[in-house]
Amino acid sequence: MSELVKVSRALSRAVSKLEFSGPVTHVYNPLEYARGSHELYLSRFGTGPKEVVLVGMNPGPFGMGQTGVPFGDVGFVRDWMGIEAPIERPAEEHPKRPVLGFECKRSEVSGSRLWGWARDRFGAPERFFSRFFVVNYCPLLFIEATGRNRTPDKLSADERGVLLPACDKALRAAVEVLQPQLVVGVGAWATKRALAALGSDGPHIGTVLHPSPASPKANRGWARQAESDLRRLGIEL
Repeated sequence: MSELVKVSRALSRAVSKLEFSGPVTHVYNPLEYARGSHELYLSRFGTGPKEVVLVGMNPGPFGMGQTGVPFGDVGFVRDWMGIEAPIERPAEEHPKRPVLGFECKRSEVSGSRLWGWARDRFGAPERFFSRFFVVNYCPLLFIEATGRNRTPDKLSADERGVLLPACDKALRAAVEVLQPQLVVGVGAWATKRALAALGSDGPHIGTVLHPSPASPKANRGWARQAESDLRRLGIEL
């Protein structure tokens, strides 16, 4: 068992004990029901050291929520990374957000932008992962009664108070395994959490624009702006 798999399983055990209240009605933990593909991703591509670790916020409903891979748009996980495994179902599933695994036909826009950039810039996944790795800070997907995704920064203070320490611990453990020169938050909140978890004694911490379609700036060409952010952080591409 790889060291990152051990980190992942410990995090999954910690967060699976937590309870969340309204407006959240359903909580998905892809570290459990998508364990096969998630751990294949960790074992295949998560051997350190890495130059850069990119840190996302939490799973999207059509990305990691389906495939177990951060930003895991089905097409890129299956066809570019070569990862595919049976996906189970959450114990309680929202009718508007079914987990279809690799049969999911909807694209995860943030994931197709991030992994599309990695493919276009580096070609083979092995070239990208020889320098970079991508993790999510929080492993849980939170869904409201309407089917709307609720991001962890919108949880109550009490809920964040028990969730974030477990996520901080896991991020510190992953960074210890991967030994990156640079940790890069994908978006402002992930960057804030990386700073809180790792402090000033760890690797340098920076940020890149989040590829969300809700961001007008990202919609004007995310890859170009992300590369500009990375170059400002001293990363040669």
